[in-house]
Amino acid sequence: MSISSVIKDLKGRLDGKVAIITGGGSGIGYESAILFAREGASVVVADNDLKAAESCVERIKEKFPMHVRKHTLAYKVDVTKEEEVKKLVETTLKEFGKLDIMFNCAEIIHPHDDNCLNTDEKVWDVTMNTNVKGVWYGCKYAIEAMRRNSGCKGSIINTASYSGFLGSATPQIAYTASKGAVIALSRELAVTHARENIRVNTICPGPLRTPELLNLLNTDDKKNRRLCHIPIGRFGEPIESAQMALFLASDESSYVTGTEIKIDGGLTAAYVTPEEATTSLPPKNYFKTLEKK
Repeated sequence: MSISSVIKDLKGRLDGKVAIITGGGSGIGYESAILFAREGASVVVADNDLKAAESCVERIKEKFPMHVRKHTLAYKVDVTKEEEVKKLVETTLKEFGKLDIMFNCAEIIHPHDDNCLNTDEKVWDVTMNTNVKGVWYGCKYAIEAMRRNSGCKGSIINTASYSGFLGSATPQIAYTASKGAVIALSRELAVTHARENIRVNTICPGPLRTPELLNLLNTDDKKNRRLCHIPIGRFGEPIESAQMALFLASDESSYVTGTEIKIDGGLTAAYVTPEEATTSLPPKNYFKTLEKK
């Protein structure tokens, strides 16, 4: 049997699907792009930082064979600008002929986001423009594109947060409000477009061990202030949210829509957390595996 015939027979969970991932240059978006490509999707890695998007595509090319490499594209986009998001979807349709999956993963956590008395209007506006308006634009143009699919089929995944459900005495008022808005927006879109077979779901990660969070929590006291509320006893990894996004992108979740899925180590379920040392270890992920020495 020839190599080409073996490759043709291999079927991934997203085989033949086309996906856009905004914020694909880092974090959850980065991990998702690698997972989606591994599972057979054509992936447009979209990010405001083109070099970051290109780096993700290069990692995919290093990891996977030629038939996967030809189906990845890096694209620069500012999700706060409607015309750029529209052009992103148009380019995807031109390049790959359709759109099956829209993962709105781009977000901002502003370092000067504080309580309602101290947060500047500019911080509020840039947070809302990125985290809410950017998701709205992504959904709007994805739905238009998905209506062209056979059976009018598609999956939209929006990134919210556990903070959309909880208040905090270490406030980030704009971020918290934006994530609550994403949850409400996604729920309404799911109901509105359910009969069109366009599913809309929200992933709600807990605190993730990313450079952004670690820079914010730069002392043991700051880290422990958060960790004491997480039953599983550690911060999450981006790959753990990416794996949930993969499920929602696949046909395995064909009866799942209008759902907010919490990936938070039990944080939003806890009243009193355990005191024992955790035995939970973070999974290995592609970011670590492929990170150049």
